[in-house]
Amino acid sequence: MNRALLAAVLALLPVLAAAGTLDIQPVTDGVWAIVGEKEQRSATNLANNATFGLLETEQGAVLIDPGGSWKGAEALHEAIRTVTDQPVLYVVNTGGQDHRWLGNGYWQAHGAIVIASEAAVEDQQARGSMQMTALSQLIGDALDGTEPGYADVTFADRHTLDLGDLTLEIVHPGAAHTPGDSFVWVPEKATVFAGDIVYVERILGVGDQSSIAEWPAAFEAIEATGAVHVVPGHGRATTMERARADTYAYLLNLRERIGALIEAGGDILAAPRVDQSDFAHLEQFEALAGRNAQTAYQQMEWE
Repeated sequence: MNRALLAAVLALLPVLAAAGTLDIQPVTDGVWAIVGEKEQRSATNLANNATFGLLETEQGAVLIDPGGSWKGAEALHEAIRTVTDQPVLYVVNTGGQDHRWLGNGYWQAHGAIVIASEAAVEDQQARGSMQMTALSQLIGDALDGTEPGYADVTFADRHTLDLGDLTLEIVHPGAAHTPGDSFVWVPEKATVFAGDIVYVERILGVGDQSSIAEWPAAFEAIEATGAVHVVPGHGRATTMERARADTYAYLLNLRERIGALIEAGGDILAAPRVDQSDFAHLEQFEALAGRNAQTAYQQMEWE
């Protein structure tokens, strides 16, 4: 093997390894969830620590979220090739988290059109530098080649994409985990790709960029579709009932507990001690429950 070929093979190894960390879950005919790790971003997962969606049509494929880095997008592409030969024509960014948009450049270089809400792009622009700095610490050299790239098509509240006999309704219902969160509803497949509006199996994260006030309504907008199949932002594809239990019920409980604490005159130091035990079975509970409570307190104190 000559040196150039050896170098190319060695460069590809992290991508192939990352592709192996992605579990491709069939959802319904022509629909897959590409399920990444639920742990922190790492050089192994290439910042693909989320769930992505894939929809195959007669005209081509649609990818829901591009991956968290150039190499993360490349690993997603390797995974996609195992289930379809169709080219990826469109990529939807469902929000402003790094794994929802920092792989855009890879797909744009391969001819795909990227779609996102205006609010998501504003969030990406506001937090992109911070996200790149954090990823440089978390995934190191695996970030090489990644440059922020923004959507080719943006919309305020709703965008419709017709592909043959399928219609995709891309909806920004309001802020949730991030200010520009969107979901993708495909009526003909009875499937909704929920992005970070829905977490299952692991506890959701309430960050400074999140809206504890608007998130429940964003979930209700997803529930109103009547979808049979839910591809969440984290965790395996599931039912609306499970999505409600792991996301909506958690949000309502957190709001109720923090509201009661504020009403009783409690301060933010007491927030991590509010009762969230009904959700202790969710992964990452110990790491995130207390932080979620403090952030919820900060936001609800001024409602």
